[in-house]
Amino acid sequence: MWSELGRGSRKSRRNWKRARRGRMPREISAGGVVLRQIAGTWHVALIEPQKNEASASESAAGAIKRVARKTTKPRRAIFGLPKGLVDPGEKPLAAALREVFEETGLVAEPVTKLGDNKYVYVRTWGDGARVFKVVTFYLMRYISGEIDDVTSAMRIEVKRALWVPLSEAARQMAYGNERKVLRQAAAYADANDISAMTLVKE
Repeated sequence: MWSELGRGSRKSRRNWKRARRGRMPREISAGGVVLRQIAGTWHVALIEPQKNEASASESAAGAIKRVARKTTKPRRAIFGLPKGLVDPGEKPLAAALREVFEETGLVAEPVTKLGDNKYVYVRTWGDGARVFKVVTFYLMRYISGEIDDVTSAMRIEVKRALWVPLSEAARQMAYGNERKVLRQAAAYADANDISAMTLVKE
């Protein structure tokens, strides 16, 4: 699994300083929590990555633990939020909107920035380096499109995209940092009329 670090921990601050000094590679990504009311209930767009993509996001320690488990039970589906790397010269918000469209087939509008997830993971490919990663998430509202209407090329990364009731989504997600983002989105939607809010700009 991702080697998630606490926001205020000494280890997190130390890794951040190392990354700033160039001792650790950095990756910048962005993604979206897309909400839509279906039959009066908030739903969120989630993706199930292809098996190889999910495996690539795990540390070596997580991979060892997974191999050690008994294989008598079918593996539970791993769900996550649509996200991806910010391209050179691209703003995080633009990247988040692009990744949402590419991975889910949905056109969405940004409502507010939810925050940054910062953690370290170990590449399970290439150089096997420890990487400091920052993922910026935005709360978005659904505009148009059919869920899971993605290109055949994107199927290399995304097995399927689906709407899940917001109240149930956290229990189906693999990573604690994304569960936290979902809780933030749910709290924001409860406290605000996001369908009438002015859109965030970068």
